[in-house]
Amino acid sequence: MGFNPLKWFSREKENPAQERIAEDYGSSISTTASITYSQAFDKIETVSRGVNLIVSGAASLDYDIKDKVTEGIIGGIRQKSLNNLLNFKPNPYQSAQEFRTNIFTDLVLEGNCFIYFDGVFMYHLPAINMEVLPDPKTFVKGYKYNGITNFKADEIIHIKDVSSSSIYRGGSRLASATRTINTLYKMQTFQDQFFDNGAIAGIVIETENTLSQTAKDRTIMNWMQKYSVKNGAKRPMILDSGLKLKSIGDTNFKDMDFDNSIKTHNTKILMALGVPEVLIDGGNNANITPNLRLFYLETVLPLVKKFVSGVERYFGYDVEIITSTVSALQPDMKDIASYHTTLVNGGVITPNEARVELRYAPIAGNDDLRIPANIAGSAANPSEGGAPPKPKA
Repeated sequence: MGFNPLKWFSREKENPAQERIAEDYGSSISTTASITYSQAFDKIETVSRGVNLIVSGAASLDYDIKDKVTEGIIGGIRQKSLNNLLNFKPNPYQSAQEFRTNIFTDLVLEGNCFIYFDGVFMYHLPAINMEVLPDPKTFVKGYKYNGITNFKADEIIHIKDVSSSSIYRGGSRLASATRTINTLYKMQTFQDQFFDNGAIAGIVIETENTLSQTAKDRTIMNWMQKYSVKNGAKRPMILDSGLKLKSIGDTNFKDMDFDNSIKTHNTKILMALGVPEVLIDGGNNANITPNLRLFYLETVLPLVKKFVSGVERYFGYDVEIITSTVSALQPDMKDIASYHTTLVNGGVITPNEARVELRYAPIAGNDDLRIPANIAGSAANPSEGGAPPKPKA
């Protein structure tokens, strides 16, 4: 029996190192995202605003579904059905916007998003509770939710962000800003305690006599009841035993450089998320427009393309992001249109080839190259020259 090269090339060759990889990662891989990230989203303004900008931008994009290009992981779904799932009704209980918001929030905060497909509808599974089960041969054996519910590998669409430590799970975009987030928490706690406890002395009461600690506490309590710290006053003090007042500092948050420090930490968080600071602080139109375009090109679109890649692999269809509705990318679309127009009018590609590139349906009668005419004669046959044909005798 001879060697059949076609059979050899068509078979699936397994990764010889996969067994060792699965052993290195253990029987399951759980989330590595700190609970701090979800808390920061709820409590720190910059985190909430930055994540909202990314998620809102990503969730607002629709998808264009073209012909099937691979078999995909599952079969049987029609092109029209996939278009309905991605753009209109992912499941009976959520709108497309709500569904997208959930998956992209997970993708930013946790670094992963998990989607369950039951053969008809798609459902979001919170990434924080999902475990990835490695397989010694096929990479992933399955998934487990909350340690109880098991899913087969072909039932889950798993999209992961970049990670430096795992090939099974992505990392949160806030991971590099963990220290900054923790510092902001401490600064907020200090501010709260600063005002609640009246940390700065405001009134000093001098006495010639030495008072007992009980008498001091009672006197201060009486003064605080009439001269409340929470109403804007500062904490009173008592000097006795011959102590004299030297100086009472007039400390405020500006003197402690809180404003500049908070601004610096906010900038670091936005940098970790990939959000230009000018989009948060505001600015003139000359600053906002190029930064908004950069935000879409370098942060939003790459994130959405991860989702598109996962959907293409799972369903097998050619899926493209529709960016024509994004005003920040319109100059780019104008350049693309001008580019294709030049190619068509120059006779390089046909009008229908240009329409396919721009993801429009072909039109009958537009499959021929346009031959550009010029003053030197016919471009189709330069030997004829530019003179009009002579009448026949």
